[in-house]
Amino acid sequence: MIYPSFLGKNGTIGISAPSAGVGRKLEDFDRSLATLRRKGYRIVETASVRINDMRGGSAEERAEELVSLFKNDDVDFVMAAAGGDFLFEILPYTDFRTMKKHPKWLMGASDPTGILFPYTTKYDVATIYGCNAGSYDVSPLPKFLKDNLKIISGDLPVQTSYKKYMKTPGFLAEKIEYDTPVKWQGTVDSLHTQGRCIGGCIDVLKDLIGTRFDGAKDFVRRYKDDGIIWYFDNFSMGAEIFYRTLLQMRYAGWFSHTKAVMVGRVLFESSDTGMTYGDALSLALPDIPVLYQADIGHTIPSMTMINGAILNIDYENHKSALTFSLK
Repeated sequence: MIYPSFLGKNGTIGISAPSAGVGRKLEDFDRSLATLRRKGYRIVETASVRINDMRGGSAEERAEELVSLFKNDDVDFVMAAAGGDFLFEILPYTDFRTMKKHPKWLMGASDPTGILFPYTTKYDVATIYGCNAGSYDVSPLPKFLKDNLKIISGDLPVQTSYKKYMKTPGFLAEKIEYDTPVKWQGTVDSLHTQGRCIGGCIDVLKDLIGTRFDGAKDFVRRYKDDGIIWYFDNFSMGAEIFYRTLLQMRYAGWFSHTKAVMVGRVLFESSDTGMTYGDALSLALPDIPVLYQADIGHTIPSMTMINGAILNIDYENHKSALTFSLK
């Protein structure tokens, strides 16, 4: 596994729009960049970042702009500007080999899963699932964002489960207000294990299954001696589709050598048949320890995950502690 250099003091963050542009929320985006600048970081943006377009420009342009940040020796770390729905269309135009030749951390959340996942599973470069460049627009910064900033600077803190989370989606709320108790659930009473971490937004991962951008089967075979820990962020997948997607992943060989699966809270829950998400997990993964309702994904607060790193999980009494190591 290739671990790029973390952000040093006065490092430069390159931002591109592999998914959506941020033109419709420029004030929030600029507040986020101001937070990063106060940390001492310099910012380089590609041309499509501030476009008011859910596609952020053409697929070819977005792919070229992303890769340009890897070729730019003045850029130390690369972030996606925002999530969205259309990153999938840039994949055929993305020069992953050039990105690997100039390895840098690439971080994003939600739709940028579509670029993080193949970069790690097919090209063996670690990536970070946690925040987009527009995520730091709140003041004061909550702990989960402070932890994220520690991680991108190379400090890997123990991330412990939170006491409360915010039921309202962050992008629909005026401020962060934790109002709902956090209680991790498990198909086992306790879990103490470690393995090679991989995952992302399952709404996006399902579209990669079986394509030439799906490196999961080779990844789990490559790291079978470490064992694999999957994590899934479910944005709005209904329980039945979630169940079928887990089965599809299983049929495609994704869960070979898997030690555990973690699933975050679902932001927009739904079910057509009365199936619960717990039912889906128990039916699809009866032989794998699963933790769910975890502090991962679209609900606030959320932990930062490092694709490709070794993840150590300690779970007891509906609480958990996650620690990453770069081995």
